[in-house]
Amino acid sequence: MDVTALFIDGGYLNRVLRDLGSPRVDYGRLSLELSRPYTLLRTFYSDCLPYISDVPTEDEEERLEKRCRFFDALRRLARFELHEGKLEHLGVALEGRRSIYEHKQVAVYLAANLVRLATKTRIRRAALIAGDGNYVPALRIAKDEGVAIHLYYGANQHPDRELWDVADDRTPVTANLVSPAIISPSTDDRRRGFR
Repeated sequence: MDVTALFIDGGYLNRVLRDLGSPRVDYGRLSLELSRPYTLLRTFYSDCLPYISDVPTEDEEERLEKRCRFFDALRRLARFELHEGKLEHLGVALEGRRSIYEHKQVAVYLAANLVRLATKTRIRRAALIAGDGNYVPALRIAKDEGVAIHLYYGANQHPDRELWDVADDRTPVTANLVSPAIISPSTDDRRRGFR
């Protein structure tokens, strides 16, 4: 039976979903939809907790608490693995109004899992929701091992050109694509892996 793994760059997917109106998504259902017609081995999701200053503001603490609840819900999903990277504050933009942050370790976690599964011939297909060119070396190794690469990308979140070129298949993440995983809000959403 053909097996696939889904690799999600959480920061990238957040931007894509924001472009679609920030729908509430059941990540377990989304993983199954994007793995079709293959059997899903596992979803690997990497993201960072929000930046917290030395003296956290009320807003920072609220964002952190919300993101921790979301991560806890993801950890409880079947066939789902969460890796937390680090968010580094690089400074303030020249105009002095906007802080600049960089995700660290997110791409490394996803790339390492992809290479491990490919070299052990555990998967025949890898689906990736990302836009960063840092994934290209891992994708090339996986392709050399016979893994087909399917890139899911946001229409307004253009992926790196090399990432685009190395993918075997490419599908834009549209409202229609995520619609089977969109849920209506309920009080226990956070416990069930919804956002």
